[in-house]
Amino acid sequence: MNIRKNLLLFIMPLALVCRMAAADPQLDIVITANDSMKFSVTKIEAHPGQIVQVELQNQGTLPKEVMGHNWILLKAGRDAAAYDAAATSAAKESYQPSSHADDVLASIPLLGPKNSGKVTFTAPTEPGHYVYLCSFPAHFQVGMKGELIVK
Repeated sequence: MNIRKNLLLFIMPLALVCRMAAADPQLDIVITANDSMKFSVTKIEAHPGQIVQVELQNQGTLPKEVMGHNWILLKAGRDAAAYDAAATSAAKESYQPSSHADDVLASIPLLGPKNSGKVTFTAPTEPGHYVYLCSFPAHFQVGMKGELIVK
């Protein structure tokens, strides 16, 4: 009986280490944006609970005040158009309205030309589609958006 108990005490931690080693590696995504108001990546696939790092690079040349870019990942089921509408009047908050802060899973602040920013977050544990967008005025309306697909 002691042999079984000792064997279990040895195998259980080993199984945990093996499970941790088999976990999904961090997902690193680089998204570029420029003066054409498009994200270079419009679809990201991740597994539930996976660590994701997104880097946004603004490769544009126009000043931040007229062509800034940010990256806002919304929670599942949140209305991206409503978030964008609120952002339009939130210039003092860098187009990230505090009134909708609870809608956001992760974000990269507004970037000027030749600047970049990063965010690292854990993908939601609930499979689904999560919209991301640039909330600078008019960018979402012309298609500066994408989705994180958790499956």
